[in-house]
Amino acid sequence: MTEREADVRACPVVDYALAPPPGPALSLFQRMDGHQATGRPAVRTDEAGGYWIFTDQSVILDGLQRPDLWSNSVIVPTESDPPYRWIPIMLDPPEHTKWRHLLGSYFSPGRTKGMKADQHRLAVELIEGLRGRGECDFVRDFAQVFPSIIFLEIMGMPREKLDEFMQWEHMILHENNDSDPDGSVRLGGMQAVQTYFAGLVAERRANPDPRAQDIVSAAISWEIDGEPVTDADVLNCLLLLFMAGLDTVAGQSSYALLHLATHPADRARIVAEPALVPHAVEELLRAYPIVQTARKATRDAEFHGCPIKKGDMAAFPLSAAGRDDEAYPQAKRVDFDRETIRHLSFGGGPHRCLGSHLARQEMIVLLQEWHRLIPDYELVQVPLEHGGGVWGLESLRLRWEI
Repeated sequence: MTEREADVRACPVVDYALAPPPGPALSLFQRMDGHQATGRPAVRTDEAGGYWIFTDQSVILDGLQRPDLWSNSVIVPTESDPPYRWIPIMLDPPEHTKWRHLLGSYFSPGRTKGMKADQHRLAVELIEGLRGRGECDFVRDFAQVFPSIIFLEIMGMPREKLDEFMQWEHMILHENNDSDPDGSVRLGGMQAVQTYFAGLVAERRANPDPRAQDIVSAAISWEIDGEPVTDADVLNCLLLLFMAGLDTVAGQSSYALLHLATHPADRARIVAEPALVPHAVEELLRAYPIVQTARKATRDAEFHGCPIKKGDMAAFPLSAAGRDDEAYPQAKRVDFDRETIRHLSFGGGPHRCLGSHLARQEMIVLLQEWHRLIPDYELVQVPLEHGGGVWGLESLRLRWEI
């Protein structure tokens, strides 16, 4: 046995599956909490040939800030050679930097702030449509709808196709090891999205609107380094934006409402102190991070005591980063009075979430308006959650007095 093999074997091995069948809500977080308690700065799993799972917040941050060592060419730890390339998240600098510059203006703080009044109006419209029912599935009836309508407007896509878009999104992000063992459903979802965008891009080219400000209309004339962006790269970029825009805020807001439905004291503060909501959003993001990203080692190296070989796969779970007691006292506890909340729930380093300003604003708007219009509600039943690269609730049944 080599010295490296001995060091690797010394790392605790845990029973871990990236995409297990759906289970009770919060069980994924509890599982990751257990892995963090088992080994720091890392544990290992034998899934998909074996990979590292880093569990320490400072180590996760360091890894996300080291594209020289940890390549973004893969972002799923079970896929060392993926048959797809999502742009720009699966690019490394300097190519990644050029794409961030190209896309940055669409998600800038100024542009995001300009959408706020319309977002409040949309939230009120949707909540008023639910309030008289006395109950709803928050995931299906609001969490998936509110940010998706905003996203479709930004992209220039039709709202009436939202149900079909959500089906494709589920195929790509929320199948599990049992329902999609060979990944064919996932790839089929990606193909469906790219086929749709290919048709939409062709239509915009045939009938350009010089007044249009949506992303798809702009994409037909994108350039990098003075050269037109290829159609393949345009479609790979639109695919990534599609997945992010239809999923992450929906998942994050669902966990926020689950917490508030089961912690009436926290909910009462949100209702009584609407100005607290922006700070509460940061704390809820910290406590319930849903994105679990990964990287691939570019070379042999020792990384925080772990003997890394070129080609090694590693998970950098943001759920572990946000719930690390060494970074945040009593990290598993949501505390709206926590003074400093510098979380990693939007990632870190060059690949930090491009849409973080928009996501924050959407979370703030929906929590403020929901609790103004439906201040008291309760959980009907414990929901199921799905794993994978982005965690989320299958449903969230809430009820309230009319």
